Amino acid sequence: MTVIDSTDEMGDEIQPRSYWRWSKHDFFPGDSFQNWSAYRSALSQTFTRLKDRVANRSDDAEEIVELRKESENEMKRCLSWWDLTWFGFGSVIGAGIFVLTGQEAHEHAGPAIVLSYVASGISAMLSVFCYTEFAVEIPVAGGSFAYIRVELGDFAAFITAGNIILGSIAGSAAVARAWTSYFTTLLNRHPNSLRIHTNLIDGFNLLDPIAVAILAITSIIAISSTRRTSYFNWIASAVNMVVISFVIIAGLAHANTSNLTPFVPHGPKGIFVAAAIVYFAYGGFDNIATMAEETKNPSKDIPLGLLGSMSIITVIYCLMALSLSMMQKYTDIDPNAAYSVAFQRVGMKWAKYLVALGALKGMTTVLLAGAIGQARYATHIARVHMIPPWFSLVHPKTGTPINATLLIRVASACIAFFSSLDVLASLLSISGLLISMMMAVALLVRRYYVRGITPQTNLLKLTFFLLVIIVSSVGTSAYWGLDPNGWLGYTVTVPLWFLATLAISVLLPQDRTPKVWGVPLVPWFPSLSVAINVFLMGSLGAQAFIRFGICTIVMLIYYIFFGLHATYDMAHQPKKPMTSRILEEDMGSARA
Repeated sequence: MTVIDSTDEMGDEIQPRSYWRWSKHDFFPGDSFQNWSAYRSALSQTFTRLKDRVANRSDDAEEIVELRKESENEMKRCLSWWDLTWFGFGSVIGAGIFVLTGQEAHEHAGPAIVLSYVASGISAMLSVFCYTEFAVEIPVAGGSFAYIRVELGDFAAFITAGNIILGSIAGSAAVARAWTSYFTTLLNRHPNSLRIHTNLIDGFNLLDPIAVAILAITSIIAISSTRRTSYFNWIASAVNMVVISFVIIAGLAHANTSNLTPFVPHGPKGIFVAAAIVYFAYGGFDNIATMAEETKNPSKDIPLGLLGSMSIITVIYCLMALSLSMMQKYTDIDPNAAYSVAFQRVGMKWAKYLVALGALKGMTTVLLAGAIGQARYATHIARVHMIPPWFSLVHPKTGTPINATLLIRVASACIAFFSSLDVLASLLSISGLLISMMMAVALLVRRYYVRGITPQTNLLKLTFFLLVIIVSSVGTSAYWGLDPNGWLGYTVTVPLWFLATLAISVLLPQDRTPKVWGVPLVPWFPSLSVAINVFLMGSLGAQAFIRFGICTIVMLIYYIFFGLHATYDMAHQPKKPMTSRILEEDMGSARA
């Protein structure tokens, strides 16, 4: 493991710095925070600095080499494509399929929930293509945050960072809450029987100490060692896959085709409302991209791990949704523990315990893999000082970012203690869909714009066509929300999207060619990803957007008063010299 400069000079001696340190410099290192006078001066330059941050873009070398020095110690390269594939299963298959399937089939989609999974699966796979190309080219722990920072700039990256942290915190909380529901099923009790009932407002009135405990346990495992976590994930995911196979086979064996009628009880709108929410079930695949720094051969292992696991997961989700819909009438599905109750009602009472155990193992691996991926995101966000750089430190012995893990998991535990799953799921879907949309835009920018090569006229054309793609996609989504049965508006919005995508394909040359693996059918696949993600976002209810708006306002307030000035200071500080040995090691790892 490479140890990057983690020393302080004291006279002629070099003193090693402890990982567990709490100085002001570790939290507020920039010139803007040295004293109140400096901070007031920084605030007075807010508008100028904001323009600087909006225009600023990173580059591949800075993300791969320079920023990693902020962590002081390297993460250990110990993962292969096999590990990443199982991490894919562990990251994704959990609360979403076992809980949201029943909830959305019962409330919105009916038996057509399988089509909801197809729609959200297509969206997820298009995003996986984009993530894979970036992860191969820029193998760092920052995932989508790093990629968007390179292609769309510092401010766009902050919006991404805020949604990543929001999604990490709320996502872990949602899975932990679902874990409690299935645990009570194993004990043959009501899903809310182990929660503490209070007089708080609905959605926040059931306190969940068990969710807090499972978050703590999985965090300790993740902190101890990435390799050890991978072994644990293999075993738990393998057991989970056996249970899933049983659910599909036994469910279809007890199928009653009459339960599929009516197939679309709430119309097409119900399918897409459910699709927007069950998109959360596909969340977590981006965790694989964040493990690039710990992957032995990113150019080979990441495409195999990402594309392989997500292709299989999409098929599994559709088969599981179909088996549930055929086993039980959608109006009778239990929204809290759908599969367990369904097996009980078809006479396989014992099977509900097996299903509950499999669901628990699935959700445990989601929490475990999430603890790794989410902490890597937070680590890279801290490397650019958008959050205090103390959270970017990697422990020299474990090779894991302990501080970043604690940041996400302590906040998740606080949310999980109070908030119900339905409150969290729609908020999570908006964050995930927004990031996926921005990733698709970033991929188009990466292919068609290279600084110093692309003519200014081509940049202006690309910007215009991208705006048309986004605006037409928003128009399609808005028209769908206003008049689900109409068609006139689509005669304007859909051709605009098509013509803008065609114009990029015909009028603009691709100025960058992927070195190892690239998204096929560019610009059509990324443009379609933009359209689908925006459409699914528009299918969510107003309450989800209100909650998202409140969170966004809080993020922007934080950025104006802290993140903006911290990142500005870092961007304009003198670059520290790096020894040639470390530079060669880092660039060699990036090329591997």
